[in-house]
Amino acid sequence: MNKQEQEAVFTLCLMAAFADGDKDDLERAELRRIAAGLSAADFNAAAAYQRVLVSRPAVAEVAGALATREVRQLAYEMAVCVCDADGVQNAAEQRFLADLRTALQLAPAVTDPITRDADALAAAPAAGAAQALLPVEPAAASPADTDQMILNYAILNGALELLPDSLATLAIIPLQVKMVYRIGRQHGFELDRGHIKEFAATVGLGLTSQVVEGYARKLVSGLLGKLLGGVGRAVGKHATSSLVSFATTYALGHAARQYYAGGRRLSAVELRQLFGSLNAQAQTLYSRYAPEIERRAGSVNVRELVPLLRQ
Repeated sequence: MNKQEQEAVFTLCLMAAFADGDKDDLERAELRRIAAGLSAADFNAAAAYQRVLVSRPAVAEVAGALATREVRQLAYEMAVCVCDADGVQNAAEQRFLADLRTALQLAPAVTDPITRDADALAAAPAAGAAQALLPVEPAAASPADTDQMILNYAILNGALELLPDSLATLAIIPLQVKMVYRIGRQHGFELDRGHIKEFAATVGLGLTSQVVEGYARKLVSGLLGKLLGGVGRAVGKHATSSLVSFATTYALGHAARQYYAGGRRLSAVELRQLFGSLNAQAQTLYSRYAPEIERRAGSVNVRELVPLLRQ
């Protein structure tokens, strides 16, 4: 993928992020931060962000920069996953994806399986079974049990960011949702996806921006769409994405634990400060668990996540 194609794919991701017309201030700020942070890389992400917001380019114009079918298909996969990050697509997102499918000249036989798998992850219920992937905590979980459960989720999500499959980055979101659901339930709270989304936003974590950031880092590193000769080769080069996912999941889990164990009495300001402190702590722990994350990446099959998270 050349520089022009990288810019076009990232631009389409941003267009997908804004397609619903309902991005809140948090998501806009996070997307702007992501673009600014990548401006020193091989392509000007900040310029792409401004182009999407100010110039509002036509889908066909941006898609025209993608020459090969492989890159066009990858761009469509990423756009679908970005639209699905915060839940099942609304009508505006569906129109955007229909226009993109036409502009990319992709047949339904190619796009339908992509949409089906991504929608299955987006619609996964918070109470669904992650037990086939992660150890199950006892009904009356001890603090040590909960610590281990959070760590298991953080390790799995860190491993997913080492994989070249675009669906892997989207899978991080429902796994985080399930983790918070399980923590809330331990403390007597039956949470739905909407509540968990609000909790994540309160601590300063956007769902759509997480997916866009994961893709942006993979674009810069050249990981997306590649079949690597062993995951181990990718760990050093792509550790930043893995670290971010590990730390974010770890911090979200421990913030949820303190919040629900304390009867939901922490204020929004206190929650955001707590999440920031836990995120910094988690980043210092990453090197300790990096070998385990690498091993997990070598064994997980992203396509197997879809039916499991659907349950």
